[in-house]
Amino acid sequence: MNTDTNVLDGLNKMLERARRNTLGDLLARTRERVPDKFALAYGKQRLNYAELDDLVNQTANAFLNDGMKKGDMITVMSKNSLDFVIVNFALARIGAVMVPINYMLTVEDVSYILEHADVNGFIASEEYAVVLAQSAGRLEIKHRYVMDVSTKDLLSSDLEAWTVLAIARQGQSTAFVDADISDDDLAHVLYTSGTESRPKGVMLSHKSIISEYMSCIVDGNMAENDVLIHALPLYHSAQLHCFLGPSIYLGSSGVILPGASAEIILDTIEKEGATQLFCPPTVWIALLRHPDFDKRNLTTLEKCYYGAAIMPREILKELSERLPNAKFWNFYGQTEVAPLATALQPEEQLRKLGSAGKPTLNMQTKIVDENDIEVPRGEIGEIVHRTPHAMKGYLHDPEKTAEAFRGGWFHSGDLGIMDEDGYITIVDRKKDMINTGGVNVSSREVEETIYQMGGVSEVAVISIPDKYWIEAVTAIIVPKAEAVLTKEDVIEHCKGKLSKFKVPKYVDFTDSLPKNPSGKVLKRSLRDQYEDLDEG
Repeated sequence: MNTDTNVLDGLNKMLERARRNTLGDLLARTRERVPDKFALAYGKQRLNYAELDDLVNQTANAFLNDGMKKGDMITVMSKNSLDFVIVNFALARIGAVMVPINYMLTVEDVSYILEHADVNGFIASEEYAVVLAQSAGRLEIKHRYVMDVSTKDLLSSDLEAWTVLAIARQGQSTAFVDADISDDDLAHVLYTSGTESRPKGVMLSHKSIISEYMSCIVDGNMAENDVLIHALPLYHSAQLHCFLGPSIYLGSSGVILPGASAEIILDTIEKEGATQLFCPPTVWIALLRHPDFDKRNLTTLEKCYYGAAIMPREILKELSERLPNAKFWNFYGQTEVAPLATALQPEEQLRKLGSAGKPTLNMQTKIVDENDIEVPRGEIGEIVHRTPHAMKGYLHDPEKTAEAFRGGWFHSGDLGIMDEDGYITIVDRKKDMINTGGVNVSSREVEETIYQMGGVSEVAVISIPDKYWIEAVTAIIVPKAEAVLTKEDVIEHCKGKLSKFKVPKYVDFTDSLPKNPSGKVLKRSLRDQYEDLDEG
């Protein structure tokens, strides 16, 4: 039977639309299931799912009326807010690509990202709109919106050409914006932190992101009745894709905080009856050390997640003792896999202490040597993945994409060991291995040992240049309040637990460690700061 090509094309279009699963579709379905359910709060603002979806549609229609279209690269730069979430879904509805930017970056770094991504639209809170305006260079920016304000009267004179987002969407239609997009179209380009080189643009499709949501939901035991706190930056894939996105998918409730203040987090858990919280180890440590930790009613907190860095064993033990109602999960991954790769379940926390767990629902993982041959269980190698979570590649960088995906596996750059039961332990990032006197030392192992000392609040172990050792193991320590620690104490403690070559050659004390907004310790900054320590 002969069938007209146009008829077949039309049929395929209908089938594709009926089967589509994008970020915009995800919120629409949740709205239909639970329209009156409390969705999100920020400050005094509280929205149910119908109200949230209406604002997303009004915002999407405002963007369309401004000429924004599918494939446009739109930078979003702000701290956490309701508008950040609304913009995320509104851009997804029209098929534009969100390029969220770390608000801690310098103008030079922002300029690089804007030019590299060939951005043609800005959406930012007022304080960062000025940064974007200074960073635009010769780019033609067609769309400029200020978030989180209701009037233009108080805006800086530098922002005359900008539109107030809240005003732009007033009176716009709340009708669902049904753009011609597909599952594997780009949704986000997230830039890596660039700790060793220029940041790379990670291209994530709707399909990649939603596949990852499913892994988070299943392996994190997430549910519709959860009440979450979103305290970590939403520009980062951990909070955005491991917690905010899955919670919207499920129809859970969430409270957005502007930052990860220990005092505000503790207050919000108590006031909102929060059941779920994600923090990197540095923030969990800050919570533990806050004087109000044991004064607050934290009994509703049942699901606790950590990631972004390795949780010290001693801190995990203390958390388990002081939060007896809570269960803990370790989430490990990276932006290139949207970002979840493995999870360690609550019942495994003590039995497999220090492990990153097993590959999640939609993840296949193995450990390979330098020739990409799988190593036997128990041997160190690079962690590689196959998964529908994976990025579509690095933006404008086919060479780095090919290198990352050689052999049909994504190469993480992390070193790990898989035990006989299939559990993965992260040994270190390749760049965080210290080669001292020709022998490799894992900074993590030394950190774990130092954390066993009673007076240590935080520690980072780095390498610094050394005339004799080439790289010297160096410990930078934040003591607990009132603790009295000496360099000799630390070295003697390590000598009793570590091989001689792993014992720090240098020890220094500080009031705080440099961190990015996601809570990761900036070891590159520490290496720069202490590179001349051996000359002191």
